[in-house]
Amino acid sequence: MSEPPEAEGAGDFAGNPDAFGRLWTPHRMVYILGENKPPHDDGGDDCPFCRVPAGTDEQGLIVARGQLVYTVLNLYPYNSGHLMVVPYRHVADYVELTTAEVAEVGDFTQRAIRTLTSVMAPHGCNIGMNQGAVAGAGIAAHLHQHVVPRWGGDTNFMPVVARTRVLPQLLADAREILANEWA
Repeated sequence: MSEPPEAEGAGDFAGNPDAFGRLWTPHRMVYILGENKPPHDDGGDDCPFCRVPAGTDEQGLIVARGQLVYTVLNLYPYNSGHLMVVPYRHVADYVELTTAEVAEVGDFTQRAIRTLTSVMAPHGCNIGMNQGAVAGAGIAAHLHQHVVPRWGGDTNFMPVVARTRVLPQLLADAREILANEWA
């Protein structure tokens, strides 16, 4: 079997075209390098979920605040409108939540789905929590529930092949629309 011929420009990294398009997403390097992940299980300044509620809703991308939980847009969303319901209290496991916290997480999850449905008309939603790093939790020290709107065909070749998500709406714009509808 013979070796395939080299593509035009192969081996020349000075910018010769190679027939591939590029969609640059340098903002994701913060996520990839784990720059905002707390280094330990303590709350406070190292935990973004403890830090976010101290600022304005606009700065923190908070959509709604309750007595025990708040809803915030995910900085690294799977889809436009990807929300998280987060207890104010720094806890890692679902079983550590009080009965009142569980009730408000449930209420805010339902409200998130209703708001997303009204504003973005998804065909469905993924709802879930990842407890612990081995279960996929990006920030395992502070429990949070994901509410991800889904549309038919929203998983295409971009995230599978290019490891890139194409999001049609800026986070600040999505936060404003969702917050207005939530109210």
